[in-house]
Amino acid sequence: MKFEDYKYKRPNLEIFSDHISKEISIINNSNTISVEIASIKNVFKLLDEVDAMRQLVNIRFDLDSSNIFYQNEKDFFDKNLPFIEKQKQLLVEKMINSPNQKELRNEFGDYLFEKYETLQKTFDSNIIDLLQKENQLCTKYEQIIANAKIEYKGSFYSLSQFRQFINSDNRNIRHNAQLTASKWYENHESQFDEIYETLVKLRTDIAKKLGYDNFVQLAYDRLGRLDYHANDVKLFRNHIFKYVIPHVNSLIQRKGELLKIKKLKSYDLGLSFKNGNPKRIETSENILEQAKTMYQEMSENTEVFFTYLIEKNLLDLEPRAFKQSGGYCTYIPIFQSPFIVGNINGSSNDYIAITHEVGHAYQVYQSRNLIPDYRWPSYESAEICSMGMEFLGWPWLSNFFDKDINKFKYKHLTDTIIFLPYCILVDEFQHIIYENPNMTMKERKDTWRRLEIKYLPYKDYDDNSFLNKGTFWYKQWHIFCEPFYYIDYALGQIVAFQIWNESQTDYKKVFSKYQRLCKLGGSKPYLSLLKAADLQNPFLEKTIRTTIEPIIKFINSLSIE
Repeated sequence: MKFEDYKYKRPNLEIFSDHISKEISIINNSNTISVEIASIKNVFKLLDEVDAMRQLVNIRFDLDSSNIFYQNEKDFFDKNLPFIEKQKQLLVEKMINSPNQKELRNEFGDYLFEKYETLQKTFDSNIIDLLQKENQLCTKYEQIIANAKIEYKGSFYSLSQFRQFINSDNRNIRHNAQLTASKWYENHESQFDEIYETLVKLRTDIAKKLGYDNFVQLAYDRLGRLDYHANDVKLFRNHIFKYVIPHVNSLIQRKGELLKIKKLKSYDLGLSFKNGNPKRIETSENILEQAKTMYQEMSENTEVFFTYLIEKNLLDLEPRAFKQSGGYCTYIPIFQSPFIVGNINGSSNDYIAITHEVGHAYQVYQSRNLIPDYRWPSYESAEICSMGMEFLGWPWLSNFFDKDINKFKYKHLTDTIIFLPYCILVDEFQHIIYENPNMTMKERKDTWRRLEIKYLPYKDYDDNSFLNKGTFWYKQWHIFCEPFYYIDYALGQIVAFQIWNESQTDYKKVFSKYQRLCKLGGSKPYLSLLKAADLQNPFLEKTIRTTIEPIIKFINSLSIE
């Protein structure tokens, strides 16, 4: 079957609940451990069946948010996801309290029980109505973004389509485009403010009802951060500030020199070269054909995997109206299918799209036969797989670029380094917000702008009064819908830089490490995965310094115009 043939059927949650209750009742009451293990695996299967339907709804809604049928089905899951989570919690409770726990640990691993003990703290039946509201508010935010229509020179564009003007070679076009986009956000300012204000209060209320001091630790527990904590992340932010930001300031200064602009403005930052960003090769072969060749030659495993994606139509990369902006990868369990949503636009960023999200897809495909809780690693580990694949594709850059290869290498590395301070800005912003949930919206915006000045001192919004008052974060989906999932990009990037460093001297060896990491999926916590793949701990000050230095040295060695 191809993706379009994957049949959706709304789950009958009453029957689902009955089946799970029947299987769970066997746990602790069975005379044999084999029967108990079989019942647990049956529950996993039932959860997979419902999750597969939820993923189909999410994908098809994101591909066309104007589709009334999938709007209604998404609303169904927004309302009922907490009830589905309740069924999972029944399994968690039974397994944790099982007298056969020793045998179950031998079967499923100690880490599953560590995850379940943490998961148990994050849910209670008395917060179901609050979780429903949280889901609905996130969907409301996504609909506003997906339904955006920006009028420009007589035509209408989605936010994804409009990026072509924001990154134009022409400075006046860039400037006007940023003002136009900001005007759209300003017209929806009250809606964004209302959604976020409600989310902060809602999440704080949920945390209090579950016995947390505030939402911060609840967010960490939701994200499965079991082997590091908020203090570790704070130290990481400090190391980035100390060892990365000085290089970022130098790179921004060089950007101005390359662009021949004495005083860079925010609308200049998306451009790296005066004669334009690197251009992807335009031939009769589309980007999927170019990528197919790359993955055929990279390894036997990547060839089989990418052929599978293409043959089953598991990628949707074309931007269009009512399609969610940005890109992501998800997984549809009963079909064992990753699915990639993207928005290519003919720019050099298309290479990033076809490697980053494919890296996610490759990881979950490699670990697809693990139990559901082990298929995906936690976010910071997952980002190693996506960002690592971006660098593992470098030997095939000629498939995508011609004379612009050096320009792309320069842009790729400098963009990822410049991105790191933004990651820690987003993270610190969220810590402040949820540690001080009674802040006004103005205070939140002021906080954002203060942190921008601290971490991105070069970011001059010029005459854009809307962005100058601290509203850039409106466009950051994670802040609204997946709080505290952003520092993961920085943690993943530092490790991905290690993959780049090693790939320059021993590609085969580092690809083997990468393959090992992907196959492990989420069977270990973050730091244990790094150890198993022989990769360095990014929380250590020495790791940041020794990882960044060769990257900067390489950037400075590149011959570019």
